[in-house]
Amino acid sequence: MLRGLILDFAGVMSTPIGQSSRAWCLREGLPADAWRSTLEDDPLGRALYVELELGRLSQTEWNEGTAAIMGVEPANLMGRVHSEVRAVPSMVALAVAARAAGLVVALLSNSYGIDPYNPYVETGVWDLFDVHVISGAEGLAKPDPAIYELTLERMGLAGRDCVFVDDHFANLGPAEALGITTVHATGPDTAARTAQLLGLDIDLASPGGPEDASVQV
Repeated sequence: MLRGLILDFAGVMSTPIGQSSRAWCLREGLPADAWRSTLEDDPLGRALYVELELGRLSQTEWNEGTAAIMGVEPANLMGRVHSEVRAVPSMVALAVAARAAGLVVALLSNSYGIDPYNPYVETGVWDLFDVHVISGAEGLAKPDPAIYELTLERMGLAGRDCVFVDDHFANLGPAEALGITTVHATGPDTAARTAQLLGLDIDLASPGGPEDASVQV
C-alpha cells in the first residue's frame, strides 16, 4: 500500500525556469540561453552551481561568482532570474489531497540556496510538506542514493511505500533501486498520473493549466 509521496521542486512543484531565465537574459541584453549555458556548459559556472547545491557556497557567494562570469550585477541574481517562476496549481492540489488522505508528503529538492531568494517560500509551497529534504542543508544531492535513503528515514517509510516525482530522468533510477515507484514529470498530466497511482480521486483541473504545458526548460 502506498503511504508516501515525494516531490521534487523545480520543474515539478514549480514551473521550469526556462521561460523566466530566457526573459531575464533578454532584458539584460544577453543571448537567450546565456543562463543555461553558464550553469551547464561553462566549467566554472557548473562547478559553482554544484557547490551551491551541496551547501558549500551561500546563495550570495554564488550570485557574486556567477554574475562575474555573465557580466551582470550580482545583487539577488537568483531571485531576478526566477522572477517569473510560479507554483504549478495541479501539483499543489495533488500535495494537498495526498496529505488530506493521510499520506506523508515530502519535498526532496536539489536546492539553489534560500537567502536572499527563497524559492520555496516565494512560490508558496513550503508549508505543503510534512518532511523537507533540501540538498544544501544536507550536503547531499540527487542522484546520490544517500539523499533518498535520508528522505525515507525522515518519512518513517520504506521505499515500497512511496511514489517519487521528478522531472530529471537521471534522478529516478536511484529511487527505483530503493523500491520507490517513480513518475517522470514530463508535462501537465503529471499530477493526474500520480494521483491515479496513489488512488486519489480528486479534481486536478488547474486554473493555470496552460502554464504547466507552455513553460519549457
